[in-house]
Amino acid sequence: MEIGTPLVGNSKKILLLGSGELGKEMVIEAQRMGVETVAVDRYDMAPAMQVAHRKYVVDMLNGNAIRAIIRRESPDAVIAEIEAIDTDALVDLEDQGFRIIPNANAVRTCMNRVSLRRLAAEKVGVPTTMYSFASTPEEARKACKEVGFPCLLKPEMSSSGHGHVLVRSEGEVEKAFYESVSHARGKGRTVIVEEYVKVDTELTVLTYRHMGGASVETVTLEPIEHQRPSYYYVESWQPSSVDEEVKTRAREYAVRVVNELGGLGIFGVEIIVSGNRVLFSEVSPRPHDTGLVTLASQDISEFQIHVRAALGLPIPQVRVLTPASSHVILAEHEVWAPSFLNVDKALSIPGVQVRLFGKPSSYEKRRMGVVIANGTTVDEAREKARKASSLILMK
Repeated sequence: MEIGTPLVGNSKKILLLGSGELGKEMVIEAQRMGVETVAVDRYDMAPAMQVAHRKYVVDMLNGNAIRAIIRRESPDAVIAEIEAIDTDALVDLEDQGFRIIPNANAVRTCMNRVSLRRLAAEKVGVPTTMYSFASTPEEARKACKEVGFPCLLKPEMSSSGHGHVLVRSEGEVEKAFYESVSHARGKGRTVIVEEYVKVDTELTVLTYRHMGGASVETVTLEPIEHQRPSYYYVESWQPSSVDEEVKTRAREYAVRVVNELGGLGIFGVEIIVSGNRVLFSEVSPRPHDTGLVTLASQDISEFQIHVRAALGLPIPQVRVLTPASSHVILAEHEVWAPSFLNVDKALSIPGVQVRLFGKPSSYEKRRMGVVIANGTTVDEAREKARKASSLILMK
C-alpha cells in the first residue's frame, strides 16, 4: 500500500474496487468535490491509482483481502469498477452496513450473463435475442441447434467482448465452446448460446438511480450510439441518430431492468437495434466505456453522476451541451511503459481532447486511450475523433 496525505477535515471517502480508466475519471471527479479516494486493483500503477490518495494491490478475487481493506478504510461508499471481484465479500460487507455501489446483488448479477439474462428476459420481461445456456460441449451443441446457426457463444463471466465466438456450423461448436470458456473470468464454465442477429446499430442508455428528495428516482440520459467492428467498443457518439420511437423503447427497457437491480448510481444498459427489433443485451453496474463521450457532450459526465449518486449528492437535470464523439486508441502489440507519438498533431484539431489512460503495459487490442471531440454536428465530431485517433501512434 502507498500512503498519501488525506484531505484535512474531509468527511467523505470513496473506495474503488477496480482502478481502470473509468475509475480514474471517477477519482478525478471525486477529488474535485473534496472527496478522499482509495484505489484497489490486482496490478500496480493501474490508471486510477495514479491519481488517488491511496492505493492497494491485491487479488480482487480474494474476499478476505477485500474485507480487510474496506474495514480498514471504512469508506462512505465502495464502488465496484470491474467484474472480477469476490461478490460474496461484497454481500457480507453490505450486510455489515457498508454502502456498496450500486449494491452487492446488482454487481453479482451483472457480472454473470446467465443470472442477468434470466433477470432481464424471464423476470422483467424485456425483449432479448433467443438464447440458451450450456456447460459442456454436448450441451452447447444442443443449444446451438435450438437457437440456430449462426450463433454466438459468450462466457458466463467476461467483459469487453472477451470470449465471444461466432459459430457457423455444428462442426465448430466444440472448439468454440473451449475457446469461449478459456476467456471466462473466475471459475465459470457455462456459456450463453445466443441468436446471431444483424446489428444495425447499438445504443448505451445511461440510467442512474439517486436520492431525489425523500425517495429514489430513476433517470435515463440521451442514448449514446456506438459501433463495435468486432466485439469491443471503438467509437461512440451522442446524441444518437435513431428515431424517437426506438429511443423510447430503449429507455423503457433500461428503466425496467435498472429498477429491478436497484441501488444507487449509474448503469450502462446496452441495447441492440436490428431492423424493427429493439433488444436488451447487457448492463454494466457502473459508468460505461462508451460513456467516455459524456466528458465532452454533457454538462455533468457519467463519472460525476456516479460519484454524486454514491454519496447522496444532488443531481440536477443533465443536459447535452454539444454533439460529441469518442474514438479509442487501441494497442497493436505488447509494450511495457509505452510512449505515444503525434499527440500534438491530434490536439491541433479544434474541439479535440486526448485522454491517455496511463496503463503501464499493453497487449493487442488493449484500450490505451481515447480521443474525444465535439462539433456542430455528430458527423463533424465523429470525423474529428477518427482523424485525431488515427494520428496517435504507440511505441
